[in-house]
Amino acid sequence: MWWPSWLAACLAWAAGAGAESPAPLCASRGLCPAPPGANASQPGTGQCPRGATDLCAWALSSQSLLDPFPVDVIQENYVRNVRNCIFSVVYPTPFKSRIRLVAVSKEVLENILDLDISVKGTSDFLQFVSGGKVISGSVPLAHRYGGHQFGSWAGQLGDGRAHLIGIYTNRHGERWELQLKGSGKTPYSRSGDGRAVLRSSVREFLCSEAMHYLGIPTSRAASLIVSDDDVWRDQFYDGNIRKERGAIVLRLAKSWFRIGSLEILAHAGELDLQRRLLDFIIQEHFPSIAMDDSNRYLEFFSTVVSETADLIALWMSVGFAHGVCNTDNFSLLSITIDYGPFGFMDSYDPNFVPNTSDDERRYKIGNQANVGLFNLSKLLQALKPLLDPRQKQLASRILEGYGERYYSRFTELFKTKLGLLGENEDDNYLIAFLLKLMEDTKADFTMTFRQLSEITQDQLKELHIPEEFWALQDLGKHKLFSEWVSMYLLRLSRNKGDSDTKRRTRMTTVNPRYILRNWMAESAVKKAKLNDFSEVHLLQQILQRPFQRQQAAEKAGYSLRPPPWARDLKGKYSSSATCTLVSHQSSKWTCASPIVKRKESLQHLHTEIQRPKCSCLTSSDVHCEAFPGFLRNICQGKQAGRVVLRIPLAAESMRGQLGASAVVMPHWWTFPHDSQLSHPQD
Repeated sequence: MWWPSWLAACLAWAAGAGAESPAPLCASRGLCPAPPGANASQPGTGQCPRGATDLCAWALSSQSLLDPFPVDVIQENYVRNVRNCIFSVVYPTPFKSRIRLVAVSKEVLENILDLDISVKGTSDFLQFVSGGKVISGSVPLAHRYGGHQFGSWAGQLGDGRAHLIGIYTNRHGERWELQLKGSGKTPYSRSGDGRAVLRSSVREFLCSEAMHYLGIPTSRAASLIVSDDDVWRDQFYDGNIRKERGAIVLRLAKSWFRIGSLEILAHAGELDLQRRLLDFIIQEHFPSIAMDDSNRYLEFFSTVVSETADLIALWMSVGFAHGVCNTDNFSLLSITIDYGPFGFMDSYDPNFVPNTSDDERRYKIGNQANVGLFNLSKLLQALKPLLDPRQKQLASRILEGYGERYYSRFTELFKTKLGLLGENEDDNYLIAFLLKLMEDTKADFTMTFRQLSEITQDQLKELHIPEEFWALQDLGKHKLFSEWVSMYLLRLSRNKGDSDTKRRTRMTTVNPRYILRNWMAESAVKKAKLNDFSEVHLLQQILQRPFQRQQAAEKAGYSLRPPPWARDLKGKYSSSATCTLVSHQSSKWTCASPIVKRKESLQHLHTEIQRPKCSCLTSSDVHCEAFPGFLRNICQGKQAGRVVLRIPLAAESMRGQLGASAVVMPHWWTFPHDSQLSHPQD
C-alpha cells in the first residue's frame, strides 16, 4: 500500500522508530490528526482566532513540506551523508537540566502567531519553545542543504542544530515556518553537538528583532530560553575551550530555503528533485510568477538577483556586517537569516570584519555586495542544468545587472539618509565625499548620519557643532569638512518645497539613534550569564523604536560614544591596504594587504592586479585606499592634482572567481586633493 510521506513518518514514530521523541502537547488530539493542516478551533483553515491563551487551541502543520517531497528513508538520528530528499525527520533533544524563559517577542506572539502574551507563562509554552514537547500535527524536520563556505564548495551542510517544528498560517493568511535553533543533533550535525549557547542566542534574538524594526527584511525571533546544561565552545577559535550554558531561540521565517538548498541537489545530480523543489518555492513564495511560464526559472532568478542587491544595500545603509555570507546563509527570499558573528560598525571602516575566523577578510563590510554577486553566480550555476541554452544566456545577462541594481539602491538609500530630494548629478559625489571624510576621521557611522538629522542648517553653515554632536565634531576635524558642508548646504537649497524642519523630521525617520552595538550586546550577555536578564529586556525594548529618542536609552548611554573598552572586544578587526603604481602605461599595481593569520605572525598577501586607466597623475607614487561603501578604490596622488578612474565592483581577491561576471560601475569619480574640489566627470 502507498502511504503519503508525512503519514508514513508519523506511523513510524508512533511505532517507536528512531530516536526517543518528546511527548506531544494535548496528546488527546493524537500525534498525527488528519488532516495535519486542520486547526482544532477552525478545522481545515490552518488558522487560530486571535489571542489563543492555550496551545491546545492552536496548531501547526508540516504537511505542505512533506507531501511534495520524499523524506529521508533512514529514521535513526545519526550523522551521515543524506541523499534523495529535502528533509530528514528528527525530534529535538530536550535539555536535561532546569530551563527558564529569558525573553519573548510580544509582537511576534500576538501578530504573527495569534497567541495571547499570557501564554508565555504556561508550562506547555516553555516545553514547546525548548523542544521538550511538540505540537500535535507537526512533524519536526531537519533540512538538507549544502553551500559554498569562504568561496569553496563545502558539500553537505544542513540543519545541524535546528529543527523546523511546523508551519503556522495566521489570521492574515501569512505562512510562517517555525524553527528551533540549538535544539539538538540531527543527521547534519557533522562534528557539532547540536547546541547553541546563551551568548550567541542572546545576540540572535536581539539582532533579528532589531533588524525588523530598522526595516531590514529578516527572520524573526519569538522566544529565547536558557538551560543549565553545559555546552563547551572555543569562542575565538584560539584553542581556549570554555564551558557555557545551552540555549534555544524559536525563530520564524516565511521560508528557510537558501541558495544551498538548490546547490546540494545540483551537485548530487538530483535534478528531478531540484526541479520539484524549485517549482514548490516559486508556487509558494513567488506568486507573481506563473507556474505554466516556460521562463519561470529565469523570472525567479531575476527576482532573487534584484532583491539580494536591495537587501545588501539595506545592510550597508545601517552599517551591518553579516559576518558569514556563505551560500548556505543566503535566503532565496532575500531576507537576513542565520545571525552568527555579525556586527554593526562603530567607526566607519570599509574593512570592518566582525568574524574572528575570517582571516582573509572575505566578508568584511566593504565586500558584502561583491560576495552577494559571487553567491548569485553559484545560484545560477545550480540552475543551469534546468535551463536551455537561450535561457542560460539570458540568466547571465540578468546577473550582469546586479551591480547596477545594487549601486542604484545604495545611492537611493544614502540620498534619503542625507535628506536629499529630487535628482542631481553631483549626489553620488556628495555621498562618496562624506564617506571618505568619515573613513579618514574614523567618525561613528550611525551617529554621524543621526546627528546630521538633528543639527540645523544654520549650525552647519557656521560650522558650529554643539558638544552633544560628538560624531560630527570628529568629522569636523577633517580639513575638507567645510568644503563638504558647503556642497551639502548648496544641495539642500535645491530641495523643492522643503524646509529645515521637514528635512530633519524626514532624516530622523531613516537614521536610527540606536543600533545593537557589539559592546551593548556584550554587556547584556555578561549579565545574562549571571541570570540577570534586565539588559536583554532593556535592549529589546529600546531596539523596537530605534528612530525615537528614549529616556531609558539615553540613561544607559546607548547614543554616546562607545566606551574605551569596546575597542578591545574581539570579534572584529580591520587593516588598510596600500598600493604602489608599478607601470603608469599598463596601469598595473602591486598591493600589499596585511592579513592576520590565526596563531601565525602578521603576513602580507601580494597580488598584482589590473587597474583601470588613471588620468591627471602628477606623481608615480600613489597611495590607494579601499573606497568605503561602493566597493571601489580611491587613488589619490600624494602631490597636487586629482585622479579620475573607472573602478570595477569586484574586489581584487574575488576577481578570479567571478571572471566575466565582475561588474563595472557606471560612473567616473573624481576625488579632491587637499583643498581642491571637483565634480564627477563623464
